[in-house]
Amino acid sequence: MKGFKRENRLLSLCGLNCGLCTMKLGGHCGGCGNGNQSCKIARCSLEHGGVEYCFQCPEYPCGKYQDIDKYDSFITHRNQRADLERARSMGLEEYNRVQEEKARILDYLLTTCNDGRRKSLFCTAVNLLELSDLNEAEGLLRDVEMSRASLKERGAYAAELLNGMAESKGVSLRLRRRK
Repeated sequence: MKGFKRENRLLSLCGLNCGLCTMKLGGHCGGCGNGNQSCKIARCSLEHGGVEYCFQCPEYPCGKYQDIDKYDSFITHRNQRADLERARSMGLEEYNRVQEEKARILDYLLTTCNDGRRKSLFCTAVNLLELSDLNEAEGLLRDVEMSRASLKERGAYAAELLNGMAESKGVSLRLRRRK
């Protein structure tokens, strides 16, 4: 969108974690304000003086957030508002530090455990699970004799581990699509 630029490529204006998205990782999207298509929330930001995050707008949360987290796209929308609130309460610098650590863990999963069928699962897990859970999962994966396992076996083990952690927290790692 013309005139809409952003520096932070980890967290979008509306609260999506762009740094953990399959489309961004695949090079198909530059992230919010970096070559992406037109967006009603970006247009709104420009109309409100170019706020960097929706929570900085005096009208937040507005009608644009009605059911925004009901369905997912390439990335889960479930924590969109909660992540904006986290960024506001803990500060953007600390929020981005956590996101960078999550991105590092995602890179580890994609590099060592992705058999070509698990990218969306890993991206969703890293988005929805807490950093402490992800650190625990990474530690368990590193402790197992993964070097002798095939890529398919490593992927299956990682998927089982992440799904088990998510289930114990009451979190589904399936993307919610419109029917």
